[in-house]
Amino acid sequence: MLRFTTAGESHGPSLVAILEGMPAGVPLLAATVDAQLHRRQQGYGRGRRMQIERDAVSFTGGVRAGETTGAPIAMLVQNRDWKNWEDVMDPAPRADDAEAGRRRVLTRVRPGHADLTGLLKYDRTDARDILERASARETTMRVACGAVARAMLAEFGVSIGSHLVHLGGIDAAPPAAWPADLAAAADASPVRTLDADAEARMIAAIDAAKREGNTLGGVCEVVATGLPVGLGSHVSWDRKLDGRIGQAMLSIPAVKGVEIGLGFAAARVPGSAVHDAMHPDPGAPRTGGVRRESNRAGGLEGGITTGEPLVVRVAMKPIATLMRPLATVDVATGAAADAAAERSDVTAVPAMGVIAEAMLALVLAQAWLEKFGGDSLDEVRRNHDAYLSHVAGRVGA
Repeated sequence: MLRFTTAGESHGPSLVAILEGMPAGVPLLAATVDAQLHRRQQGYGRGRRMQIERDAVSFTGGVRAGETTGAPIAMLVQNRDWKNWEDVMDPAPRADDAEAGRRRVLTRVRPGHADLTGLLKYDRTDARDILERASARETTMRVACGAVARAMLAEFGVSIGSHLVHLGGIDAAPPAAWPADLAAAADASPVRTLDADAEARMIAAIDAAKREGNTLGGVCEVVATGLPVGLGSHVSWDRKLDGRIGQAMLSIPAVKGVEIGLGFAAARVPGSAVHDAMHPDPGAPRTGGVRRESNRAGGLEGGITTGEPLVVRVAMKPIATLMRPLATVDVATGAAADAAAERSDVTAVPAMGVIAEAMLALVLAQAWLEKFGGDSLDEVRRNHDAYLSHVAGRVGA
């Protein structure tokens, strides 16, 4: 069972992750993970924090001589900004805490954030105990774990990329065809879109929102290619791959919606415009010797991959921290107040696409190992190759 957990706070000394269940023998270098961490830090509209941090991973377990060993993989990323927050985030009690309290106590909770709900749930008096963990800084380690999952999937020809299709009211025109390397093509744009005209208008919208002290949301499309038919299952609710993908995407901070294939548009048209007609195709082992005329299903039918590209769209709301704050309540006094204004981005939608890629990689790697599991990469490969050989001749047999 592939699983991961993360720990650490936005301005704490470091972030950590443990990824368990990765088979032995997967080629893995720190540079492979660092490349994904770098991608997460990019994007027009990011805040000053991304100028401070230079995220780089250290393996502290589970990797030796450039390969996974089968043991839990432990990873650490240092927070460079910790030196500016040590007195605020020090885990140990301080002599002056009782009298003066710590710097940057937050009681003017921000609408749209976890500040108030978390403070009430965990019975805290300072919302910093909540926001430091609720911060999207935590996704650094999701991307690190996702990079390991991608490394394994890449051994089987699976590729995952994303591009921005909407930002702040501006739609990007869909490409005639996805580039061979979708991630690299999108990364060439400061807002990670494939539409140059929309890119210019999106940048102007970000600039305008910054001047207004406002924030913008948007939608990214994530695509995985090279998958075989048969990942996931129809037999139980928690094994359906579309449900697992939805949970993973909605766990990303500020994500409020997920679509697969046609998504919500499928509810507005008749079935003849939704479902994908099929024809025999003996030369397509990944799809079980079947060709679909279209991919409106987005690569999933009945909670199981079809072998067609897996297409997921992820919607992110505008970031909750506004430089011109909304009205709120000061929980220390009960009085009306303006919300606190923590340092933040104008938009993080381009980075969200990279995080969504990582989460999709983790879900797919987990389903992959459920289907083709083994203790070593070679064992997984043997199981995978035998399965493809079998399904290639199933239709018409």
